[in-house]
Amino acid sequence: MQEFLVELTTTVPEGTDPAEVDRRRAAEAVRAAELAATGHLVRLWRPVGELRSIGLWRADDEADLRENVLGTLPLAPWMTPVVTAVQSHPNDPGRNAAAG
Repeated sequence: MQEFLVELTTTVPEGTDPAEVDRRRAAEAVRAAELAATGHLVRLWRPVGELRSIGLWRADDEADLRENVLGTLPLAPWMTPVVTAVQSHPNDPGRNAAAG
């Protein structure tokens, strides 16, 4: 599987029922846990003071990531993803730890 750094910005459409937002956010937490359990969601961060997230994700390729991984998130219709494919750097201090 390939790795991707993904920045997700979620914008709830104006006039959306708050109960719908709450329902989707709860479902989002469940789906994120499922994706983590299957190895697709590796890490997820939120920049301090911001309402966007940055995550390390795994998928077969970018199309698979967008369609079969990110596309399954309940908040996906409201998300704007910025996807960057990444690969291990020879000087990555975590490289040997991950291999061992």
